Amino acid sequence: MPVSLTHSPDLLLLQTMERRYEAYRLSNGIRLIHIQNASEVAHFGLLVHTGTRDENEDEHGLAHFMEHMFFKGTPKRSAYQIISRLEDVGGEINAYTSKEETAIYASILKNDFKKAVELIQDIFLHSLFAEKERKKEIEVIISEIQNYEDTPSELIFDQAEEILFPDHPIGRNILGTRESLHRFRNGMVERFRQENYATEEIVLCSSGSLPFSKVRRYAERYFHDLPQQSRSRERRSPQPAGKLLHRITRNTFQTHCVISGAAYAYHHENRMALHLLNNILGGPGMNSRLNMALRERRGFSYSAESHYLPYTDNGSVNIYFSSDKERFPKSLEVTNGELKKLRTKPIPEKKLSHARRQLLGQIAISSESSEHLMLSAAKSYLLFNRVDSLTDISKKLDAISAEKLRDVANEILDPSNLNTLVYL
Repeated sequence: MPVSLTHSPDLLLLQTMERRYEAYRLSNGIRLIHIQNASEVAHFGLLVHTGTRDENEDEHGLAHFMEHMFFKGTPKRSAYQIISRLEDVGGEINAYTSKEETAIYASILKNDFKKAVELIQDIFLHSLFAEKERKKEIEVIISEIQNYEDTPSELIFDQAEEILFPDHPIGRNILGTRESLHRFRNGMVERFRQENYATEEIVLCSSGSLPFSKVRRYAERYFHDLPQQSRSRERRSPQPAGKLLHRITRNTFQTHCVISGAAYAYHHENRMALHLLNNILGGPGMNSRLNMALRERRGFSYSAESHYLPYTDNGSVNIYFSSDKERFPKSLEVTNGELKKLRTKPIPEKKLSHARRQLLGQIAISSESSEHLMLSAAKSYLLFNRVDSLTDISKKLDAISAEKLRDVANEILDPSNLNTLVYL
């Protein structure tokens, strides 16, 4: 069963049927979760609940820029020494920024675990953001932006969210713009850090065959001195816009289309039902309704998929396909037809049972990656103060009826609430 920390002691053991989780809260509010396994490879990471949505208008791209700059030098390490610290022993370190969080994580042999903890502490707390590195890294990110702009099948998702959440940071792309990047200075970096990096919104995570007592000792040694701090910058909830049609000429070989709309937040009671509905519609399985209708039956599209992205106070659903220009009108008609079926025809119980098992199997298979499991558990712990087992998830899926899915489809996939963005 999932265990909440709200009414639990500082140290607790979460025992599920599939995994053993151990958790601890430092005196400054930072939380730690460890996944015990038998591997000689260990993983360690830090997740902070701060991302693009926390930026002011003049800070567009700052959260992602800071993620890059974490690797560019501290008082005791150069950029090269940061890169080499773990790579010299066969390990690796990486990071990512999303709309609502920033993560730094490493994979190493378990005997080098302490090196990973100390390195991530050093770059997260002591990065210098030196001027010469700032200028150089801006050019690197501009190159990243250019590469992104050359990939319409990725760019269109960000533009769809900009249309869905206008004039709100959650709708802006993560990378920033050429203009916004050149505005960044150390004063802005420090202000952003002070106003958004709350200790109670930081989760340390690890996995491996290390005793939890050792993991806890390292966490205390390297992170307990960080002063307790609360978020001072309040998040503003986005107001979605609906029923908009945008056609943008990009002179691509194919026509790309995203149908997007507002969706449930993380804590909404229908979140799991929408995950299941999305998987049926356009999940990674080749037997998803979109893939079958557009690719397998008609040969209209190579790529047809849908995505549900929950946030803390809202969410989005994005339905994507690409086709040649002549087949685009029919492809759009077929796609809208599949959405209508979900709104009007309950899924037969046998197919619904298969869909539940498919989603559960996908989750189980993804958890075989220790790194992915660690980061997923850390995010769940960050948001819900618990980690659900496969048994918990299975029970939630079994409770979802065909009528519930139809109700969710009518609410989320209502044509009056959906936008359509087309690249021609």
